[in-house]
Order: sequence, then structure tokens, then C-alpha cells
Amino acid sequence: MRDYYEILGVTRTIDDAGLKSAFRKLAMEHHPDRNGGCESAAGRFKEINEAYSVLSDPQKRAAYDRFGHAGVNGGQGGPGGFGGQGFDASDIFNDVFGDVFGEMFGGGRRQSNGPQRGQDLRYDLEISLEQAYAGAEVEIKVPAAMTCEVCEGSGAKPGTNPTVCGTCGGAGRVRATQGFFAVERGCPRCGGSGRLVLDPCQNCGGHGQVRRERILSVRIPAGVDDGARIRLAGEGDAGARGGPRGDLYIFLSVTPHELFERDGLDLLCTVPVPMTTAALGGEIEAPCLLGGEACDGECKVKVAVPEGAQTGKTVRLKGKGMPSLRSRQRGDLVVELFVETPTHLSARQKELMRELAGLCGEKQNPKSANFVGKAKRFWEEVTGS
Repeated sequence: MRDYYEILGVTRTIDDAGLKSAFRKLAMEHHPDRNGGCESAAGRFKEINEAYSVLSDPQKRAAYDRFGHAGVNGGQGGPGGFGGQGFDASDIFNDVFGDVFGEMFGGGRRQSNGPQRGQDLRYDLEISLEQAYAGAEVEIKVPAAMTCEVCEGSGAKPGTNPTVCGTCGGAGRVRATQGFFAVERGCPRCGGSGRLVLDPCQNCGGHGQVRRERILSVRIPAGVDDGARIRLAGEGDAGARGGPRGDLYIFLSVTPHELFERDGLDLLCTVPVPMTTAALGGEIEAPCLLGGEACDGECKVKVAVPEGAQTGKTVRLKGKGMPSLRSRQRGDLVVELFVETPTHLSARQKELMRELAGLCGEKQNPKSANFVGKAKRFWEEVTGS
């Protein structure tokens, strides 16, 4: 009789994961269904199963390592056909071939005829930046499966009860022998529920559940960000046969704001500044989200503009940004200045601007002077003059 390790092509020091991997590869290669019912493949497949049934069991493997085939009841000599232990190949197929052959070998998702938890639900909710900033209480309408109030979830017409499925005896699964191994699958008659509704409830059509739209109140915490998720336990679909309800997951998306852009806890806002204020310095007003202490109860804040401010200059106002979801920290309001050139000037205004231009030199326009110098050197290098 061949050595079990040799049959699977592994060493005696191989771990459980490597053993299973080797078995999977060989079993799929020599499975009779993949070899047109070839007798030699069936024999090889049986041999592989026998080896794995022993080596995958820690106690049997230890006995085999110490005493050889005699330590596992003489291999095929025992009453079970596989080491005398009544080996059931369906156990291996449930674990190894479930993703390949599906329910044929009992590897599909098992259905239970007992209480089953309801499905989780997803609801996409769009909120404004103001709601994300201050928090809010929002009402939503969610369609969900509810236990039928007429039949109380049984699916049977009031006054009647579901009957036990005669095919599976209420187990929800049937078992049959195919060749040398057992196969288990969901009962085709009752769909795995283990019971039959002969006189269905007219309200739910025998399903035991009806779909209704519910109105729920959702509290949006202050500081939530785009993509945040809120879980409402027990607000999903109703469970089957008295099982618990699933959960409702609310995924938040924040609508883009026309004034503010969020960057973590900071709020960014671009504010136009008159050219005269940028040149002389002064003070402007910038918008601020409502939220109590962050902007002293107002929706605007004062921003000091330094003398000679240029477009792109930023002023950071501490603690006037978004609140943190998990702490008392607040972000900043970052105001970016945009120096605005005046338009539609009158004749007198143009005259004054020309007079100002004549009075201003390199000292008043350092960036222009620096640029002209760089451009001059560039032209000289290109022309060689």
C-alpha cells in the first residue's frame, strides 16, 4: 500500500494549509467528472481522498506517522471503507470544492429552517455642508421588508399553519449518495425552509413579509465628512421565522458648497479684495458657516488685509473651520485673497490711475521689476547681444 504522503506528493513536515492545497490540486485534476468517468481517474481520486482523510485529522496523522497503515486500522480494511472511521467525502468537499462545484457537494450557502437574520440595507443620503458643520436631524423614507401583520410572519392564511415538508422531513436539506461519497443539497420542494405553506396568506402571498416604506429620524453628528457611514441597528429588513432584523447603513455625501471648499477640518474660501484695500491695507468681511462659538453667532468674520497684499495671499483664522467628529478640536478658516482690478473707470478715475502709475516705480512694483530683469537676461542670451 502506497505511503499517504507520497500519494499527495508532500513531505512529512508539511503544514495543514500546504496539505489542503496539495489535496485540492490533485482532487480537481483526478475528479471523475473532469475525466469522463475514467476508471483509473476514479481509483486515483479515491486514493487521494483516503490519504487526505487520514493526514488532515491530527490524531489519525499522529497514529499514521508512528505506526504506518496499521495505526489507522489497516487503511481500507476497516468497516468504514476509509481507515475504518466511516469517512464522509462530503465533509472535505464542503470545505475544498464549495467554491468550484457549488451546492452539488454541499459547498453552497446553507439554508436554515430556523430563525434567520434580516438583510442589511443601504441608504444614500445627501446633506449640505451646513448640516455637516452643525449637525442635523433628518427624516428619511426607507422601504424595508416588514413582518406580515396578518399572518404574523408564518406565510399561512390566518387559522392555518405551515406543514412540515415531507421530502426533507423539516430539515431543509436532502442527502443522497453519489458513487462512493455522500452529497447534500437544499431541499428542492421547500426551498430549504423545511416547511410548506399550502394555504398562503393573501396579504403577503405566503412570504411572511411585506415591503413597506418607513419614516426614520436620523441624527447627523456635527463634523461628518463626505463618505461617512451611520449604522442604525435593527432598522433593516425583518428576519425570517422570528429572526432579528438586519441593520440600516446610511452613507453620507456632502453637496459641494458655492463658497467653501473643505480640506480635512479646514474650510477654504476665496474672497475678492479691492485693489485700493490690497495696496493700503484694511479690513474685509468673509463668510463663515453658522455654528455658534466658531463665528460668535454670526455668519461672517472680519479679515485683516495686510498692506501690499497680492492675489493668492492667505489669511488663516484659527478655530473657525469644521468641528472634529471625535474631539473638541476645530479646524481653521483659510481665506485666500483675490485682488480685484477696477473696471468701467470714469475719465477722472483714469486720470488719477495714470498719475499713480507715473509715480510708482520699482520700489512699489518689486515683482514686475524682478520679472523684467529676468526677461532682459533671457533675451540677451537668445539674441547674443
